[in-house]
Order: sequence, then structure tokens, then C-alpha cells
Amino acid sequence: MDVCIAGWAHSRFGRSEAEGAEELVAEVVPAALDHAGCGAEEIDAIYLGAFNNGFQKQDFQASLVALAEPALRHVPATRLENACATGSAAIHAGINAIRAGQAKRVLVVGVEKMTEIPTKAAGEVLLGACYVREEADVEGGFAGVFGQVTDAYFQAWGDRSASLARIAAKNHRNGVNNPLAHMQKDFGFEFCNTVSDKNPIVAGPLRRTDCSMISDGSAALVLTTPEIAEETGRPVIGFRSTAQVNDFLPVSRRSKISFDGAALAWRKALEDAGVTLDDLSLVETHDCFTIAELIEYEAMGLAEPGQGFRVVDEGLTEMDGRLPVNPSGGLKSKGHPIGATGVSMHVMAAMQLAGDAGAMQVKDAEMAGIFNMGGLSVANYVSILERVR
Repeated sequence: MDVCIAGWAHSRFGRSEAEGAEELVAEVVPAALDHAGCGAEEIDAIYLGAFNNGFQKQDFQASLVALAEPALRHVPATRLENACATGSAAIHAGINAIRAGQAKRVLVVGVEKMTEIPTKAAGEVLLGACYVREEADVEGGFAGVFGQVTDAYFQAWGDRSASLARIAAKNHRNGVNNPLAHMQKDFGFEFCNTVSDKNPIVAGPLRRTDCSMISDGSAALVLTTPEIAEETGRPVIGFRSTAQVNDFLPVSRRSKISFDGAALAWRKALEDAGVTLDDLSLVETHDCFTIAELIEYEAMGLAEPGQGFRVVDEGLTEMDGRLPVNPSGGLKSKGHPIGATGVSMHVMAAMQLAGDAGAMQVKDAEMAGIFNMGGLSVANYVSILERVR
């Protein structure tokens, strides 16, 4: 363990009245520094994750951080983008800076203002994270892409609509306890499993409750060395391991129904950490669509291919199950502001390990796994976090 999380901050996700990313950044930067007990003058580097791609006219968003805290004016600031894994890309950049000895304290920010443009336009923006030459005309945007994945999975392994509804119901039930979540409502299994005017089909077999929401939000972390983290007198949350594995961008070049890059990332991260899934207290995983969480059960090794439905049907990923998955409510309930998502997932896991998760708290949480992916399992990031003091 050579990098720790010293502090964090997280805005409420949802439809924000903030004018733009600038205001969302300002919500979390001073708060994260304060939580870390760190002065702005002690920050050596800033890494900001933002997808943008047309969500806002204001680009070059790494430059907005100093507007939130003028003492950061001359600190090197860099923006990263890696589709829906943008936040994790920013975290990895910060980790690498500390490991290389180029920084002792790093500020990582993830942000996205998605609701400024109409929903249809937002869907077109998101399609920039697919292989445009082959997939840009898929009806329904990214929901259409995952609708095709769901169709292919059902053709291979049988209709698992009820299991997808159980995932949706689980994550919405968990989200009730997350005061930062976009949607804090328990819809129940029957509602999620029934097509209705309030829960229509969106793409393929996917219903509205199978799809994450368009959200605004921001989150921030202060990363540092273990020695500095120890000095704070607060719980020390360390990175036991990290992994990034990429895969082909065109879906036509690989299987739609197995996330091979995700599976490799999980195997590498667990091996590097010297642990197994049985050592984890919880997982925050990338449920942009419920079919994604189902396939991710298989990718992380909770089930054999085609058997992911058993994981949720048997309650293994419930709060009182063998391995709670998405106690925060996940992207499904918490929301999915693209650039903020990866940072948010790490904040939620750190809160659990610090014992600061309130009503979301997993009892005696000591180690957490985080999976964040960009595109259809193209950029795959896994972190293993551990409470070391």
C-alpha cells in the first residue's frame, strides 16, 4: 500500500440548479480539502475527470478548480477523459503521480453537468463513447446498445428479466438510505418487473427501471502517502491494488455477453492485492444498466457465465448477503454523472471503510472492491481499498 485517501467530498446527484460544472466543482473542492485537513497550498497536482463532449459549452474544465479555491491558481491541473470511467482515470493519474514521487498530495475531482441539454441530445452526446462508425445509429442510443446486449444474453442463456428487476429493486432499496442519491425511492420488485406507463420498455427488453438516470454531480478525493495519512489521526483508507484493462472499442470485435476486459481487471486486482472475493466486505460496481451488473457478477467471479442470475435471485448481493453490491444504490439509484461516477464510487467505498456511511453502512466493513467501466466494458478499472487503521 503506497497511496491513501486522506479526505473526500460528494455533492447531491440529480438535476442540479447549478449553472454549470464550475459551480459543481466549487461544491466539493473546499469541502474535500477541509475533510483531509489539508491546505490548498499543500496540493501538488490536480486531476479532473470530465467527459463533456457537448454537455456544456465550457470545456477545459481542469482550469475551473482554481476558481473554487484561488490558492490552487498555480498548481498543475490536468483534465482526463475515458468515457464512463473518466473518474477512475483521474484517480489513476493521481495515484501514479504519488507513486512516481512527483507529488505528496493530489486533488482528484470528477464532475459532469448533463441536464443542461435535452434528453435526446444527451443521448447523442453519450454515443461518442461507442464506436461511432458502426454503432452511432443504434436506436435508443447507449440504452439501445445495452438493449442489444440484453437480447443477446437472453438468447444465449434464457430470459432473465425478473433477475434484472431484482437488481433494480435492490439498488433502489439501497438508495433510499443514501442522502446523496438522485433517486431515493424503493420501487419494489413487482414495479420493476412489470412493464407499465410508468415503467415502459426503453430498448430491447430493458425497462426504464433497468436504466441509470441522466444526472448532474461532482465528487472529490485528496490522495496522499501513507505517512501523511497517518498524521491526520483519522481512519487510514489505502489502495491495496489497482488495475486497468482495456478491450476493443467495436462491439463487433468481441462478445457482447461476456465482459472479458472486466474479468481480467478483476483477476489482476485481486491477485495483486493477494486476496479473494471472500475477503471483500462490499463492492461498488458499474450498473449503468441492470444487465451490466448481472454480467459483472460473472466477470468478478461470483458466478459462471450465464449463471449471474443466481447471485441476485439467491440474495448474495443484498445488504445482508455474502457480498453486498452497491450499498450506495449504485448508478441505478445514485445517478450517473459521467465524469463524477468513478470518483463517487471511491468516495462511497471510503465512507464504508471509515464507518461513516450512516444508514448505508455495511457492518464491520474492512475491504471494498470497486469496478468502473468506460463504454461497453472497453476501459475497465478495478480498485481494492482497505482500512489499515
